[in-house]
Amino acid sequence: MKKFRKVLDGLSSSSPGGVASPSCGSAAGTPTAHAPTPQDIHVQETLVSENFQICKTVRHGFPYQPTCLAFDPVQKILAIGSRTGGIRILGRPGVDCYSQHESGAAVLQLQFLINEGALVTACADDTLHLWNLRQRRPAILHSLKFNRERITFCHLPFQSKWLYVGTERGNTHIVNIESFVLSGYVIMWNKAIELATKAHPGPVVHLSDSPKDEGKLLIGFESGTVVQWDLRAKKVDFRIYYDEAIHSVSWHHEGKQFMCSHSDGSLTMWNLRNTARPIQITYPHGKILKDGRKESCKPILKVEYKTSRNSSEPYVIFSGGLSYDKSGGRRPTLTIMHGKAITVLEMDHPIVEFLVLCDTPYSNEVQDPYAVVVLLEKDFIVVDLTQSNFPIFENPYPMDIHESPVTCTAYFAECPPDIIPILYSIGAKQKKTGYSHKEWPVSGGTWTLGSQTYPEIIVTGHADGTVKFWDASAITLQMLYKLKTSKVFEKPKVGEGRAGELVEEDPYAVQMVSWCPHSRLFCVVGISAHVILYRFSKHDANTQIVSLEVRLQFDSEDVISPSEAENNPCFSDPSSHSPQPPGSPGSGTQDSLPCLKVKNRPVRMPPGYQAELVVQLQWVDGEPPQQITSLDINSAYGLLAFGNCNGLTVVDFLQKTILMCMGTLDLYGAADPYQRLTRSPRKNRQSTSDFCMRGLSHFYSDSKKRIRTSYQSLTELSDNQVSMDMERSKSPTSVPYLHYDPRSMPEPVASLRASHCSPVFYLLDNVKGPGRKLSLPTDLKTDLDHVNGHCTSPTSQPCSVGKPRITGVPEGPRLTRRGPGRPPFRKAQSAACMEISLPVSSHTEGGYASRRAMLQQLHGVSMYSHDEHHTTSYNWSERESRENSFSRSRSSSVSSIDRDTKESVTTLQFGESYGRKGDALPTACLWVGTSLGVVLLLPISIPTEEEERMEEPITMGPSGTVLMLKGSVLRFAFLDCGGALIQSPYEVWRDPNGPEDPDRPRRRKLVNFSPSSSQEACSDGHLAVVCSEKQAKVILMPTQAVLFTHNITESSFLLRADVVSVCNSVCLACFCANGHIMTLSLPSLRPLMDINYLPLTDLRIARTFVFTNGGQALYLSSPTEIQRLTYSQEMTDNLQDMLGELFTPIETPEAQNKGFLKGFFGGNAQTFDREELFGEAAAGKASRSLAQHIPGPMGLENMKTAAGGVVGDLARARIALDQRGERLGELEERTALMMNSAETFSTHAHQVMLKQKDKKWYQL
Repeated sequence: MKKFRKVLDGLSSSSPGGVASPSCGSAAGTPTAHAPTPQDIHVQETLVSENFQICKTVRHGFPYQPTCLAFDPVQKILAIGSRTGGIRILGRPGVDCYSQHESGAAVLQLQFLINEGALVTACADDTLHLWNLRQRRPAILHSLKFNRERITFCHLPFQSKWLYVGTERGNTHIVNIESFVLSGYVIMWNKAIELATKAHPGPVVHLSDSPKDEGKLLIGFESGTVVQWDLRAKKVDFRIYYDEAIHSVSWHHEGKQFMCSHSDGSLTMWNLRNTARPIQITYPHGKILKDGRKESCKPILKVEYKTSRNSSEPYVIFSGGLSYDKSGGRRPTLTIMHGKAITVLEMDHPIVEFLVLCDTPYSNEVQDPYAVVVLLEKDFIVVDLTQSNFPIFENPYPMDIHESPVTCTAYFAECPPDIIPILYSIGAKQKKTGYSHKEWPVSGGTWTLGSQTYPEIIVTGHADGTVKFWDASAITLQMLYKLKTSKVFEKPKVGEGRAGELVEEDPYAVQMVSWCPHSRLFCVVGISAHVILYRFSKHDANTQIVSLEVRLQFDSEDVISPSEAENNPCFSDPSSHSPQPPGSPGSGTQDSLPCLKVKNRPVRMPPGYQAELVVQLQWVDGEPPQQITSLDINSAYGLLAFGNCNGLTVVDFLQKTILMCMGTLDLYGAADPYQRLTRSPRKNRQSTSDFCMRGLSHFYSDSKKRIRTSYQSLTELSDNQVSMDMERSKSPTSVPYLHYDPRSMPEPVASLRASHCSPVFYLLDNVKGPGRKLSLPTDLKTDLDHVNGHCTSPTSQPCSVGKPRITGVPEGPRLTRRGPGRPPFRKAQSAACMEISLPVSSHTEGGYASRRAMLQQLHGVSMYSHDEHHTTSYNWSERESRENSFSRSRSSSVSSIDRDTKESVTTLQFGESYGRKGDALPTACLWVGTSLGVVLLLPISIPTEEEERMEEPITMGPSGTVLMLKGSVLRFAFLDCGGALIQSPYEVWRDPNGPEDPDRPRRRKLVNFSPSSSQEACSDGHLAVVCSEKQAKVILMPTQAVLFTHNITESSFLLRADVVSVCNSVCLACFCANGHIMTLSLPSLRPLMDINYLPLTDLRIARTFVFTNGGQALYLSSPTEIQRLTYSQEMTDNLQDMLGELFTPIETPEAQNKGFLKGFFGGNAQTFDREELFGEAAAGKASRSLAQHIPGPMGLENMKTAAGGVVGDLARARIALDQRGERLGELEERTALMMNSAETFSTHAHQVMLKQKDKKWYQL
């Protein structure tokens, strides 16, 4: 009967849009046994699986590791290729498209089919691809894979369907663009050079047709040989030999001469009349020394030779060429030579490629250059050539996201409508000046504002302490406002202060942010263990920044380390795990200082966000403060809370006082689930004083050497071979064995460079001292364990590596903490270790699911479980049979940082709730989640009157309420009994520096979303959603009854979880370490979507992934790019309307008529039929083994007609109809002209006949 009842429950809960009740069955997560089921809670859930779909929307930022550049002068769109196989196509603001080659091979070269809506890409895997740009999301039409030769250069003449392809062997092949098939016409290298030449000319580095005659092809070889090949006669017209290697060639528009750039920093000019020697050799940046020798220069990698109508002097633009003596301290340069004027533009980063933009697409016309597009390794600029000082254009794209490495992200959708305009008005004053006043030249494509738009803001924190606010509305990204947190502190002198010893380069790095758009309060957590509170003001101010210092440091013996339970004696010292107040005995004056020094003088602050309060953690016993792992702020309460592995601190920022500073163990009060016996840390520390001093002597020097690479993991995570090896691993979230003996480590782990480490973990690795434990922030965990191809939670705790499992231990509530006599643990090597897969030891099967489970087995810890609502003491076997957990797939590859980690405060949330079971009305509470899966509630008593609030103290303390989950707690959220999300109360923003009105005194205006007023039918409680790394629970307050429980993952763990609103309802969105994105209904926790989105999970994504309302999310896909995605089916359906059009129908400009004389004397280019030469009838078929044709997903003849939907078809039909009407009209006009001409001719003929009719023969 019980089984039949469960089946019925499962059927009722799995029906779409069903009523979520506490008795729902297995499909929604098994309800906890014996849990109360209030009959008045009935939530009509409207979300179903059909409401969800994963789709990438847009990518913002600078293309990571760019390789090449191309520009369509008619469509005015620009393409950038990257080393990872990506293509970014840019047009006017809003037209920004990202496409990716499936192979991931680097893009070597790009070629637009000018004004045809197509793009050819040449990749490092020797494959050519033809992309269709006549749809909003480009797609590949054809691919051609070369099997025996490597592609080095491509050239596509304007209005030609034949692509020239040069190879590494020196051969030149010809590809038909329409069919993407090789022609039988091949220019072999041995036919291009003289027979007497013994050496190979090298790879083809340049191909171009002569502007004077399209039947002549100029081929440049790397060795310095240049050949002009007559395509009709199939022979060489002339050969040029030069001693230095050639890098690029550029024609004069008349086709009579060309310029070459060489590896010795020289430019040579060649005339076709005399090809024996160059007519001019110049070293633009090389001088002749006193002894007559020429100064050695760097290679000129590219040169452009352009003519102008307004000046008789041509433009010569090139990159490189500086002398080696000068270039030692010089940055990369772009040189512009115009007549005798030489302008050298210094760049901040190495130049990848540059293009000169011209008005005409025809190579045989005067070019008239107007701008230079310069692609740098980490930037993208456009130089205005029409002004003498060569200013740059203001870039409309968000290319400066990576100006300083991004360390954290936040995403806010459905913001107040007034917040974006006011941030933009303040941020407009921060913009630089001196830009060109002309319009941005890359203006192709069309983009319109979509119908479904709402205010969205993205906040990014950076390594240099800056915080940037971005307008992300309508899938665009524009800079709004920039905040520099470093201005709060005094600049540390070189070699002085704690910050200088630890993080010399990035002491202000932003670790996390908290923002309330309604009250405009902003809070920043820095890596130097500081918290800064900002208020927004439209007026400037000159105020004193209040600084509070907190001593939140605990001894290493607070760590839960059961392996010493039998070895170390216990000492009773209840104060051993309590924070010491500043100035207490035993704390030196040097140790009571924070990492940074706040400015102690009045500071002038411009309009915008102004610092009001700084809270810093102090050094204790020569050790730095631990990283802050959680943060929350509430403007209505006037409270700020943050925590780390040592405990919790609550600050009253209205009264500028520290309200609470309490250790994690003290938060439990009498309800501590771990019955611990404390002991004094001081007695054992004396016996190891020599060891401690010996370790401290090496601490500072080692940390200074290694911490300088703190943030390189965010910018160079994939720059070496180790990261490439990791990408090939089978398990993306696995780590190797981490053993105390470094010699026993696997070679890939031991050889990892420091540049792989994340800033936070690298800091933790270097600031540890003897007898010290370092915490790991929950959302930044790196110890992703390899367990039979799965990943396990970093909170899991096995026995020591290399030791057998303990099968039986004496029962009893005995638990000790790690003694100082053990050597300091070895931290996990780097954040990149998470992607290295190693074999699993056979003796580690049947391990423990979590640290809590292992403690129960080893020590018989008594736990309070709200699932049964009674206290039970049991061992692991009972727990295993009850929950059927993930212990059987456990391995011993768990990092030692996890074995010895303290219990950290991982998440905090202020809100109106019930602090105790007996409470009748909700009050202000602070929800605390820890790394051991414990949820604590701290009720807060706040004075209601504003005058009392500013004077009387606030009281708060542990209520004894303890809830348990598996894994670290990640997120809290509150729902009313109708299933609606309850927002935290907030204070309505008012300008703190605004003018005072004597008639209307300023008072705080609070907005409170009390659960008692949100649902009259159920005014006696609300629902609390708690999500951890492993499971989620929905709890009814104030009874604290667990209504629903769902085990989200067994073999992995969650990195991010958020309760978001989608389709006028709410759901729980989760991102798992194995790459899965999942959504669960609320409150029934019914699975709605589970998609394997990311095949590999790296540290960058784990740190920056965030969900927001409206079914959107984002993460840092590379060190320089933000990838946005949607998990909403509605937004996926509307995405086509939100994206910009890359191709717009534009009539190709006509070639200029140069007149009779120039045409008669050979000024016009000669045209010829390439089809007649390269077609199959004349040239035959190419060898099948040379290249393989791979058809794309679209049809072979649909390149010009494939648009995206019925609207495009109708538009094309209308255009075709208009064109047909125009042709018919022209035909009619021509017919009428012919008739008039015929009538005129007939009239003249009749008149002549009449005139000559009466004349005699001799008169004629």
